[in-house]
Amino acid sequence: MPPGKGQMTLLLPAPKVSTPTLQGTHVPTAGGCAQAPKGPSSPQGRSKKRSRKHQRFMKHRALLEQKGLLSPHGHLGGQTDESGLEAHTTLTEANGTTAPHCDNVPKPTRMVSASLSPSASPDSIARHHSVLLSQGSSKRLRTSSLVLRPGKYVAIDCEMVGTGPQGRLSELARCSVVNYEGDVIYDKYIRPELPIVDYRTRWSGITKRHMKNAIPFTAAQAEILKILKDKIVVGHAIHNDFQALKYFHPKERTRDTSQSPVLKKRAGLPVKANVSLKNLARHLLHKKIQVGCRGHSSVEDAQTAMELYRLVEVQWEKELAHSLPPRPPSPATDPAADSSQYLDDQYWPTDLMASSL
Repeated sequence: MPPGKGQMTLLLPAPKVSTPTLQGTHVPTAGGCAQAPKGPSSPQGRSKKRSRKHQRFMKHRALLEQKGLLSPHGHLGGQTDESGLEAHTTLTEANGTTAPHCDNVPKPTRMVSASLSPSASPDSIARHHSVLLSQGSSKRLRTSSLVLRPGKYVAIDCEMVGTGPQGRLSELARCSVVNYEGDVIYDKYIRPELPIVDYRTRWSGITKRHMKNAIPFTAAQAEILKILKDKIVVGHAIHNDFQALKYFHPKERTRDTSQSPVLKKRAGLPVKANVSLKNLARHLLHKKIQVGCRGHSSVEDAQTAMELYRLVEVQWEKELAHSLPPRPPSPATDPAADSSQYLDDQYWPTDLMASSL
């Protein structure tokens, strides 16, 4: 029945219609009429889209500046004359927009570390010292040596007695080893393999009573060589000590104060002259050693040798580094040296080939 006068009409609310927007969300509209979407053709839509893109750009730019990849003036940190790197890649976001992204980070300038691994070879140590000295940094060289001293530098001195016919053979009877600071890390009396004929007490300081608690030579040798392994060994006329130990130490890891031109020049002595440890100590360290009639002390002699080395360590290592030959280039692979060619039949023995047929 059509509504007439005096009748009330029941009005129901219009259903809500959802209209997709640019961001994919739904905005309810009343009255059943859908609002026109603000697409690219709408000035208001374009303005908001540019605003969102600009916000994402500024956010990413702030992140790059925080990481140091972009300077506050808008220049990429990697785009310098020194690095010559180009940051031209882009980062694609989920909604399809792009923002500048620096893919190549400039490599920092290569610097020489002031320290070396304790396992570094003496050749590497000398070359490292040479580089530091070429940069005019003796202080850094000292710092570098400090890292290595506890495990790399030792000084040794041995006292010998006479054995064999008329005591003319020299055998080890005492050995002392000190570290870079002069602290004693080994000091033992050693029983020679042959009977002692001459104790040489005036020079060695060894007497018969010292042999009562002496250890066998083979045991001492094993202990000492374990200490000297991979070490830079300092000593005076050190070849005599190595001979008594029946041992050969690599030349590049040996620092003989009796053969050092640096020490002789500093003491005002001829470079080719044979100089004693006693004279070097008197001229350069201003101290007296090996005095009296009780003989030498191997501990005192080892400590003195280390003091002399430390006195001229920088210059000594510099000259040693300069005297090292250049490193040979890596050998190129020779195709003719391929061992697989020797599997060909022509290289097999004739009798073996006959037996295999």
